[in-house]
Amino acid sequence: MTSPRPAPEDMEAALHGERAYHDTCAAAFAAMVDGAAEQVVTGEDVSASGADAEVLGYQLRSRAKALRELPEGPLFFGRLDFAATDPGHGGQSYHVGRLRITEDPAAPPLVVDWRAPVSRAFYQAGACDPQGVAVRRRFGWAPGSRGDSAGLTGLEDEHLGRGESRVSGIVTREIERPRVGPMRDIAATIQPDQDDLVRAGLAASVCVQGAPGTGKTAVGLHRAAYLLYTHPKRIQRSGLLILGPNRTFLAYIAEVLPSLGENGVRQATLLDEIARHPVTGTDPAPTATVKHDARMAEVLRRALYARVSAEGVTDLAVPDGSYRWRVTAAELAAVVEEVLAEQPPYATGRERVRTRLVRRLLEQVERRAGPPPNAWVRRIERVRPLTARLDAMWPKARPEEVLAELLGDGEALARAADGLLDPAEQAALLWPRPPRSYRSARWSAADLVLLDELSGLIEHPEGYGHIVVDEAQDLSPMECRAIARRAAFGSLTVLGDLAQGTTPWAARGWDVQLRHLGKPDAAVVPLTTGFRVPAVVVGLANRLLDRMDVAVPAARSLRTDGELTVRPTGDVPGTTVTAVREALAREGSVGVLAADADVAALRHALAAAGIPADGPEDLGARVAVVPASLVKGLEYDHVVAVEPAAVAEAEERGAHRLYVVLTRAVSRLDVVHGRPLPF
Repeated sequence: MTSPRPAPEDMEAALHGERAYHDTCAAAFAAMVDGAAEQVVTGEDVSASGADAEVLGYQLRSRAKALRELPEGPLFFGRLDFAATDPGHGGQSYHVGRLRITEDPAAPPLVVDWRAPVSRAFYQAGACDPQGVAVRRRFGWAPGSRGDSAGLTGLEDEHLGRGESRVSGIVTREIERPRVGPMRDIAATIQPDQDDLVRAGLAASVCVQGAPGTGKTAVGLHRAAYLLYTHPKRIQRSGLLILGPNRTFLAYIAEVLPSLGENGVRQATLLDEIARHPVTGTDPAPTATVKHDARMAEVLRRALYARVSAEGVTDLAVPDGSYRWRVTAAELAAVVEEVLAEQPPYATGRERVRTRLVRRLLEQVERRAGPPPNAWVRRIERVRPLTARLDAMWPKARPEEVLAELLGDGEALARAADGLLDPAEQAALLWPRPPRSYRSARWSAADLVLLDELSGLIEHPEGYGHIVVDEAQDLSPMECRAIARRAAFGSLTVLGDLAQGTTPWAARGWDVQLRHLGKPDAAVVPLTTGFRVPAVVVGLANRLLDRMDVAVPAARSLRTDGELTVRPTGDVPGTTVTAVREALAREGSVGVLAADADVAALRHALAAAGIPADGPEDLGARVAVVPASLVKGLEYDHVVAVEPAAVAEAEERGAHRLYVVLTRAVSRLDVVHGRPLPF
């Protein structure tokens, strides 16, 4: 908190004052880091129980580590000066930054966290609704500034109390800044509709249908940071998970949360989350499609519970000294049917059967001799005759064993899939050469999804308090169910774009996808205004929408600075080299995007021309050659899209893939083609 807004001042004087204030904040932040380290040492000597001391030590070490690892950069990006008449903050000024900074925990903050309630006015206030703000100030920092006060190069004031409204040049320059390296946070440039999503409550599940360049991924990550700030204890207990489509994408977004002061959040692919085994097998496309189909959930449930049966089981007789306690076969069958009707997880059902059989034996003992000691009950629970009957009626089950039997035995599959899968689909599922046992099976990625379904049927997995799911349009129904099991008692932020769905099972509508995710009532909020992809690029990509089987609104962009060049040619590799050379004369990253089959030849052509090119995994590369199948979620200042017809023809949903390729450009797009364009 600073003193009330001073009298008008010229730009140089204002910059001088703000730089001095930033120096004050930097000194206070350095003291906070040192103080956090000192608290760790002090906390190690605390007099408390071992458990309490361990918890306190973990919290102090985590706090100290987070402060030490916060990336260097400006400590504030905005300021709010409230009108003297505002009832809540009359006459006060607040600097807004990525982290709360204070000279003392009991003192007013020098910088307020962007997630604090008072900071909301920085994003939401406007000339029509100033929300008590007289002046909103934005600060311009030199690109790549590491937090040196000299990096403060400009400022803008909006006099909202006078009804003044303006397009911020600072925000525009920040959004249009060259894209080299990992994704950056957008705390300084969040727009009002994005802010509404970021600040949605923990209990609310939200689906963001975001057109390219609308910042949906950033919104999801900033919502995660907001929830960690607002509900730290609940999130610490239940956990927060970020799910991305691949490792390259996760590397691209990895620095966003740490830059906002949040470390230790699990960021993983779904395969990382569910993997019980390494992927060593592959499936033909028809087989994978069937395995990802929602009907497989019922096939697996039938296969698992087909093991449960009291048919042919004889009376249970349990010797106990000179007595034999009995449960008749009819009673055994009744207990099994009773538990089956309750539909518990498979392992829970087995233990319920055991408990109810012991209860029947216990009732007989109590009628004859009164309540037995607890040791008797514990012994009877594990006595061999009872365990043998339990194994016969409700045997233990391993997911691998159940799936191996299903995929390796045509008769077992036919019974489980009766009325659900046709003969051709069943034939696609069967292993051509079944392994000798499930232990030697070569599991595919789709198999791991099925194993997770079976594991969830046997015993519910531990869940998370909140899960952010990016590129959710590409998830299969069975993958959605894996996520739903982990969010049964939590909430979801679902991010995606139906127009960018490229898998064979990609969603055609959010209603079905959200039902599979277990959140059918989640609000679907469209983001259609782009801030990063130029209008000329968006306009070209929109021409593909008519070829797609999804209904999404056409995207629009506020950026008019982009460039589009179409290069017809008889020498595609040569023209690509020329386009890259010209792009290298400009600032920013260059992405050469092509059908997967063409990548090797293009890399060779660039190397022969003396242009070094890396792959998508090198996020700081000046030039990257990227297969179309791996480009989703990434962005480059200058994109050279090579032979769009080849991209469109390479797969079933090729038009969607091409839509993704074209919209990776955030400044300039070159389209190199030797064949007719598909748009």
